[in-house]
Order: sequence, then C-alpha cells, then structure tokens
Amino acid sequence: MTRIHFRSAALAVFAGLLSSAPAFAQDAPKLDTGNTAWMLTATALVLMMTIPGLALFYGGMVRKKNGLATVMQSFAVCCLVTVLWFIVGYSLAFSDGGGMNAWIGGLSKSFFSGITVSTLWAPGVANIPEYVFAIFQMTFAIITPALIAGSFAERMKFSAMLIFMAAWLLLVYAPIAHWVWGGGFLGGAGVLDFAGGTVVHINAGVAGLMCALVMGKREGYGTVNMAPHNLVYSVIGASLLWVGWFGFNAGSELAADGLAGAAMVNTQVAAAAAGLAWMFTEWLVAKKPSVLGIVSGAVAGLVAVTPAAGFVNPTGAFVIGIAAGILCYFAAVRLKHAFGYDDSLDAFGVHGIGGIVGALLTGLLADPAINPLGKDASVVTQAYGIVFTIVWTALVSLIILYVLKATIGLRPSTQEEIEGLDVTQHGEVVP
Repeated sequence: MTRIHFRSAALAVFAGLLSSAPAFAQDAPKLDTGNTAWMLTATALVLMMTIPGLALFYGGMVRKKNGLATVMQSFAVCCLVTVLWFIVGYSLAFSDGGGMNAWIGGLSKSFFSGITVSTLWAPGVANIPEYVFAIFQMTFAIITPALIAGSFAERMKFSAMLIFMAAWLLLVYAPIAHWVWGGGFLGGAGVLDFAGGTVVHINAGVAGLMCALVMGKREGYGTVNMAPHNLVYSVIGASLLWVGWFGFNAGSELAADGLAGAAMVNTQVAAAAAGLAWMFTEWLVAKKPSVLGIVSGAVAGLVAVTPAAGFVNPTGAFVIGIAAGILCYFAAVRLKHAFGYDDSLDAFGVHGIGGIVGALLTGLLADPAINPLGKDASVVTQAYGIVFTIVWTALVSLIILYVLKATIGLRPSTQEEIEGLDVTQHGEVVP
C-alpha cells in the first residue's frame, strides 16, 4: 500500500476500532519493528541523496569558481528546509485541513505538535512511528527545492536563493504534497505517484524552468567555456544519488515487504536502462559517449521510474528507463537550445521531462499483479495530475521570482558573476 492511501486507510481502521470499544484495548495496533528499522534506514539513504549526493553531482558540473557556492546551496537548503518542515511544512502537507483539506493541511501539527514516541503512522497498516514518517517526508522536502538550484547554478545571489527556497517550500511543495499524498484532491482522483514523480520531479523541474526564464542566461553563455570543472565529483554524486534512490523508491512503500522489493528492482533496472539509452543516443548523435552523459542518463531513469516504482513490473521499468534516457537527452541537449533558455545543469531537462515521462507511463504500464491499485491506472488521470502540478508550480514560482527581482534582486552584479560566486558570495575559494 502506498502513501497516497495511508491516510484513508488509517482513518478507516481508527473508526472501526472506536465502534467496538472493548476490542480497542485488546487489538490496538502495535509498532512494527521490522518496518520501522527499514524506514529509519530509508530515511538516512534519502538524506544522503542531497548531502552529499546532489551537492557533489551539481558541484562538479559547474566551473571551479562556483563549485563551493553550488555545494553550499544544497547544504544550506538542507538546513533551511529541516527547520521549516518542523515548524509548519509537515503540518501543511500531512495534517487535516478541515474544510480546505482537498487543497491544504492545517496547522495542528506545527512544531510536530501532538506527535509522541507512541504515535503511529498508518495504524493497522504500516505501524511505524509518526516521527519516522515525518522525517522521511522531510528528506523529500529537502531534496526537491535543492534540485531547482541546478537550473540557476552560477548566477543567483545566496540571499535571494534562501528566500526563494523558503517561500517555494511553503507555497508550492507543501500544497502539492498534500494534494497527492496528504488526502488532497489529486490522490482522491486516482493520480498515482508512488515516490514523487509529480510531487518532487515535475514540481522541481518546472520551477527550475521558471527560474531559468526569469533570470536569463549566465554571463558569457554561448561564448565562454562553461565545461564542468570536476566530473569525478559528479560521478561520485550520481553514484550516491543512485544508492540513495533505493530509500527514495523502496522506502515509499513504508514497509519491509514484497512491494518494497519490487520497487527496488524497478529502480535498478530503470536507472541502468536509461544510462545506456542516453549513452548510445549520444554516441550516435555526438559520435562519443561522455561520462556526463551516462551519469545524467542514469539519473533520468531514476527520476522517471519514481512515480512508477511500486506500480509496474520490471519490464515496465525497463521500458520507462529507455524512454527517459532518450527523451531526456534530447530535452537537455536540443530542447533548451531550440528555445534559448539557460537551464544550467538541466534541472528541467532531466527532472521535469523525466518526471512527466514517468508519470504518463505509470498510467500506461501499471501492473495490478504488482500493486492492485494499478488496476484503475489511466494516462488521462495521470495527465490531469501533471497539468495541475505544472500550472500551480509555474504560476507561484513566477510570482515569488518577480517579487524578489523587484525587491532585493535575483542576481549578483555582472562583475561579481564573472569573478565567481565562491569569492563574491562566500569569501572563499578552492585552492
């Protein structure tokens, strides 16, 4: 059973227990130590995806003068989102919003209010501590805005970045997480998103595209050499992302069971297939298979299989991986040049396009033998969720960006950007 159905299942179990008071004391759900142990592990794996995984992946792809600033963005976002999620983000995403519950949660769980060491999430189903569920979800909330930074790498002021990420988490991420996983209208409509294709990747990718459009191109884009300064860092980062993704996808089952195992297999198959698909496509088009290409392809496969991991069989994951590798290659290499935007590290090309591909193919390839919830899968329903996510993310992201642009400004001065963000924003340089 996936997270999008836990809330209704938990409520049903709770109501049934209340209807028979004598049985309540005797049959009260108990902590499942096996599920809890797995979820503690999965949480650590997902956190590793951002620090150090994404930090190294992005940090190696920029020029040397911006390497520290790029790594700093991932680390600072981790700290910022942790605090905001604890204060109010978790409550907005996963508490009951009363009359507004289809759209947003309430404030009843602000500062983790009402959660104790005995509070279970999904009693009678997963039986894990709510504290564990809350921090597992926190790691998703951390990596999503951190992904956006790839689109504006090398050209956003650190102060503007912090304000943008804080506002975006509360106004974009938390509502969409609630819509899909917290009892909102998209989950209720049957939109399938096992581990974050819509909530995380389309969301981050579209926001990244808005950043690239509003901020414009980097100084010297198209004339100055902007090759990655250390692809070894990027390979290490991509490898950490790949390993951490098992927590991301298999952990989203919230249980140590067969479906978690299927999600893990699907994750591996899709990533490998996409890495090869991107590599061979690049080999045919550009005549050489690049290191950056194969690692980008693997990440694209991980992105695309995320919504499908607990709904498709391994053959479906293989198809998703091949489709993602090919389509994300052309999005990253050809699409952005055709439209003239500077998506620095291909946040939209990989995460936005990969998330859309995976979400649509989930509707087409869902296998009820893997997950009974897949019997009602529909490409039309998946498209409905994609469209709502794109519209909300694009609109609110644009509002935040233009407010910042009109007040504190988004970019450093031209001279500061040319000198590099390491020294101009943080006063440090790599020897």
